[in-house]
Amino acid sequence: MNKTVQPQWLEWAKELQFIAQGGLTYSKDVFDIERFERIREIAAEMLSLQSEIPIEKVKNLFCNETGFQTPKLDTRAAIFKDDKILLVKEKNGTWSLPGGWVDINQSIKTNTEKEVKEEAGLNVKAIRIIAIQDRNLHNIPPYAYNVCKVFVLCEIESGYFRPNIETDESAYFGLEELPILAEYEIAPAHYSTFSRYQRMLAIPFIKRLYFRHCNLQNISRILF
Repeated sequence: MNKTVQPQWLEWAKELQFIAQGGLTYSKDVFDIERFERIREIAAEMLSLQSEIPIEKVKNLFCNETGFQTPKLDTRAAIFKDDKILLVKEKNGTWSLPGGWVDINQSIKTNTEKEVKEEAGLNVKAIRIIAIQDRNLHNIPPYAYNVCKVFVLCEIESGYFRPNIETDESAYFGLEELPILAEYEIAPAHYSTFSRYQRMLAIPFIKRLYFRHCNLQNISRILF
């Protein structure tokens, strides 16, 4: 299976940051706290040195959380019409599935529906989760933190597109007419096959879409 390979130094830096943040969360001894603070600094220095990003900016982005560190959560809506999939055009000119970060007061279902309304102007009903992926294994460039991307099949109930602060346009695309994609959000070469939903109308299109550039192994189980 083709996957995005992260540099080893980034993996080390992320693991050191994870260990340090956990230690700072649970340690009571002042000397241990001092050691974990230094481990976090080393992780930031590694990232700054390799990426050429100023150390203070790295610390603000990479070392700004408290508590036990967990992956961030992102939802994406899969909406189909006549064997085509709905994409929205972002402000940078690339196209993506409607979606985004899960807000603190939202569930996967409600966040997916909210994002589609905001970005595509549509009122939809989230039907089922069709895939969950580790973003850093499938998208470029790699992030210094992990993201779980949840893909949700949706059905349209009403609405129409209006230009907004996030997107300029929406349209349905078939396999052979895909526009320039926002590969930091979606990657046609790396989506999983949805073997549990082979009988659904959307699935043959999804398989062709994401098998277009690589050969992926079928997965027998989808995580919910």
